[in-house]
Amino acid sequence: MGTRPLFLFAPGAGAPSTHPWMQRWRDYLATIGEVVLFDYPYMLEGRKRPDFLPQLIVAHREALATARKRSSNVPVFLAGKSMGGRVGCHVANEERVAGLICFGYPLCAAGDVTKLRDKVLRELRTPILFVQGTRDPLCPLDLLGQVQSEMVASTTLHIVEGGDHSLAVAKRILKERGETQDQVDARILEAIHKFTEKSGARSLPKD
Repeated sequence: MGTRPLFLFAPGAGAPSTHPWMQRWRDYLATIGEVVLFDYPYMLEGRKRPDFLPQLIVAHREALATARKRSSNVPVFLAGKSMGGRVGCHVANEERVAGLICFGYPLCAAGDVTKLRDKVLRELRTPILFVQGTRDPLCPLDLLGQVQSEMVASTTLHIVEGGDHSLAVAKRILKERGETQDQVDARILEAIHKFTEKSGARSLPKD
């Protein structure tokens, strides 16, 4: 893909965009395209409890509109950690974007398998990449696989063996494998790159 994509990168519920995890992944994504980070109003105001979903969606759409003014006519991907990815899915049902990248999609509210956040996924028409750890209590892979099989949107799943909700692999496991977290992250980035090349090319106007 000749055109570098734009990533609008949203944080999770408990940490701002200045968190080291977000900064690290901003740097990784910047090797593929332009990255715009933002924070939801509750975080900017120093409140710990997230706003209700409709308010989060409004803030996310405003951030998207602002980012598009900076970079027009490029494929836009909504990337997000946990809650940021979930809100991005709702935004994608209202705004046209090239694709979604969810780092640790919170499929189960508070880890409760009886409270699935799957409705928005079933409504999606936008290609989506799930990056999920096998030790993530908020997204059991068997449940995600079931939802994926019933989704209309094109879905891709990159599994991080031994990864937790933040995709971190325990040092003991890394030592057993003889690898580093940087190598784990590099494979994730490669999956993201492939996904953006495929989805971004499809999203560009034909004229």
